[in-house]
Amino acid sequence: MTLNCVVVDDSAIQRLSIVKLVENHPSLNLIAEYSSALETKNGLNSHQVDLIFLDIEMPVLNGFELLDVLNNKPQIIFVTGKTEYAFKAFNYDATDYLHKPITRERFNISVEKALEHHKISQDFNEEEGEHIFVKSNLKKRKVYIKDIKWIEALGDYVKLVTEDTSLVVLSTMKSFEKELPENKFLRIHKSYIVNLDKIDRFNSKNVEVGAYEIPLSRNKKTQLVDALNNI
Repeated sequence: MTLNCVVVDDSAIQRLSIVKLVENHPSLNLIAEYSSALETKNGLNSHQVDLIFLDIEMPVLNGFELLDVLNNKPQIIFVTGKTEYAFKAFNYDATDYLHKPITRERFNISVEKALEHHKISQDFNEEEGEHIFVKSNLKKRKVYIKDIKWIEALGDYVKLVTEDTSLVVLSTMKSFEKELPENKFLRIHKSYIVNLDKIDRFNSKNVEVGAYEIPLSRNKKTQLVDALNNI
């Protein structure tokens, strides 16, 4: 198994040190190296990337801000000289957090984590159905698309309501919406995304999912009717 990766750091010296570690690892394939988040964002549109070694403190857009604007996020291993970002990095579902200067031994441990995560993600069982992975309460959880009822905005978090439980996940609504199949989910209100298959009834103001009423924005009703007709 080989992971396609990129290295992002505004310091040429720091970037070179990580590039050397990547090039000497048998399970990593270096696709590109970037000196800024903006350059990275544009570059990722042209490459299939499995893993990013990402610096946090960069001009214009920092590492966290880059992740906020990415549509499809590869695995992330943060690389930084400061320890105070560790908790925030964890909330961004980072595979690992490397503190500069990086030793080869510690680097290899991070890569093993990334390889294991990649293997888990690839072990997709068609019989179980389409799914996503979310991090809630410091644990990574597998959630089947068919079980999601709706998603609700909670400030810097979203609440994911399923058939069996509710999970609170660090994410924006816009970012989480991109993780869902467009033909199965619709954002019917600024604070709600609903699974079209779970809708029982609706009127001009609300959508009913079981015993729950979810507000429907006035300008979304036509879009909702069209989406339901195309299921």
